[in-house]
Amino acid sequence: MPSTPAQTQRKVLRHSVRGQVLDALRAALVDGELEPGEIYSGPALGERFGVSATPVREAMQQLALEGAVECLPNRGFRVVSRSARELAELAEVRALLEVPVMLRLARSEPVESWVALRPAAAATAAAAAAYDPAGYAEADRSFHRAVLALAGNDQLVQVADDLHRRSQWPVKDAPRVRRADLVADAAEHAALLEALIARDFPVVESLVREHFMGACA
Repeated sequence: MPSTPAQTQRKVLRHSVRGQVLDALRAALVDGELEPGEIYSGPALGERFGVSATPVREAMQQLALEGAVECLPNRGFRVVSRSARELAELAEVRALLEVPVMLRLARSEPVESWVALRPAAAATAAAAAAYDPAGYAEADRSFHRAVLALAGNDQLVQVADDLHRRSQWPVKDAPRVRRADLVADAAEHAALLEALIARDFPVVESLVREHFMGACA
């Protein structure tokens, strides 16, 4: 796979090295720089990111807990190959969790709560316009976390965010996500907020269900 500008610039800072490496690896996974089915060694990745192998191994252990990679003793880490069906199943579970909560919040939260989320929606639009899949993945999860946080249930937010992150790992041999798809997804966030602010509940329900149906497709 050819290098991308994001790949060549993705060096990590010395402070909070493990966290920086974890963020860099997650971004590389979403961007397709680390390919499903391929094996990567800690030392090689450390050289790539300009750090020692230790923080890479620590970050990879976290990614293994998240289901993104599997540990191969004395060999390194293999990026897990996901099927389209697995991703559809994740999207379906997310819908079962998030849709009822969003519809309940639509009627219970004041308009000010939704106005306050406009910057989060704008962040997804900016990442989509810049065609930054990794940045979009983070902004997308941040938007959904902010919505669900209004329910006041930390366990719900944590479980939903974990499912959301798992759904963002790429499918083996799948084409790179298109800019148009990111732009359309971000536009759904903005449209949903405007419907919530207008308290147009039929439109809210339609947009929420369509948003997750698209993820399940």
